[in-house]
Amino acid sequence: MRNLNILVDCHVFDQSYQGTTSYIKGLYLELIKDKTKTFFFISNSYNLEEIFKNHENVKYLKYSSKNKFYRLLIELPKIIKKNKIDYAHFQYIVPPIKKCKYIVTLHDVLFLDYPNYFPFLYKFSKKILYKFSAKRSDIVLTVSEYSKRQIQKHFKIQNIYMTPNAIDKSFFDSYDKEKEKLNVKEKFGIENYFLFVSRWEPRKNHDMLLKVFVENGYFKKYNLVFVGVQAIQNKKYDDYYKTLSDEIQRKIFKLKMVTFQEILMITRAARLSVYPSIAEGFGIPPLESLASNIPTICSNTTAMSDFNFMKDFLFDPLDPENLSNIVKVALACKNFEDKKTYVKQNYNWELGSKQLKKAILENIITE
Repeated sequence: MRNLNILVDCHVFDQSYQGTTSYIKGLYLELIKDKTKTFFFISNSYNLEEIFKNHENVKYLKYSSKNKFYRLLIELPKIIKKNKIDYAHFQYIVPPIKKCKYIVTLHDVLFLDYPNYFPFLYKFSKKILYKFSAKRSDIVLTVSEYSKRQIQKHFKIQNIYMTPNAIDKSFFDSYDKEKEKLNVKEKFGIENYFLFVSRWEPRKNHDMLLKVFVENGYFKKYNLVFVGVQAIQNKKYDDYYKTLSDEIQRKIFKLKMVTFQEILMITRAARLSVYPSIAEGFGIPPLESLASNIPTICSNTTAMSDFNFMKDFLFDPLDPENLSNIVKVALACKNFEDKKTYVKQNYNWELGSKQLKKAILENIITE
């Protein structure tokens, strides 16, 4: 009997580092240890072999086009048929022409929970595509209890498997803090900074963090670094930023296209990691910075309300004064080692990989 063939759509690796790339990387570095399955990883330009390495049960494919419509409508069905794929795993959206069984991960449906933070066309199209993908798929995955409840509520789908996000092991490695600070200064010209890692959307709350940074005078001593590409424009941030003096603007840095190694370096060199997002399906960056033993504070809403172990370092993302007070608490704290230990014990990819293997096995049994 031949191995089960699983195709993993990795087109997100062709973009900048983000939560979905971390999810695929962590999940499948564990899953490829299962030699009863053959894995086909596919992207357009990213060298996936750098991540997953050479294994007898791993094969690498290339998309011929970066066009998402061509990829979904034409190229993927052909690739699936040619390689005799049994299961194909996608993030959010699956191809409409079905040539094998589908696995889809819906990380969140926040556009339905918080519609005021999303443009109309975005909400309209995503609702149709996500619901279609969930109904079309044989296995539906998500990353948190919060997201599971909301997907069940909005799409009336009950059988959802949890493959919770975890942290790349590199974040737990020991490192030379001063050396990493020097590396960041040499590469980006930045030092002594607050860090926020996230793509740009209004719900991410970049504007409130900027206001707190400016109006509480943190700019006098620190820089503020945003890492992430823009998904949806945040006009409130843009309008406020324009009112700032040149002196303050020079203390604010926006980094877009960064590699995994760069984000690891930037995280390690940070003075404080802040995650002020109003709504999330999970929230990986604060766990990554805790794994690096960086002082970290985080919003207490949606999926992040599950981070009870952070206690005194959680804040209300709609309360600027609360955020500023928690910043002071975190800056005064000398050791986050206990939280690093908790993250290591409770957020690992072995749990997620076991859940996905269970989902596939149960799907095969019920055929």
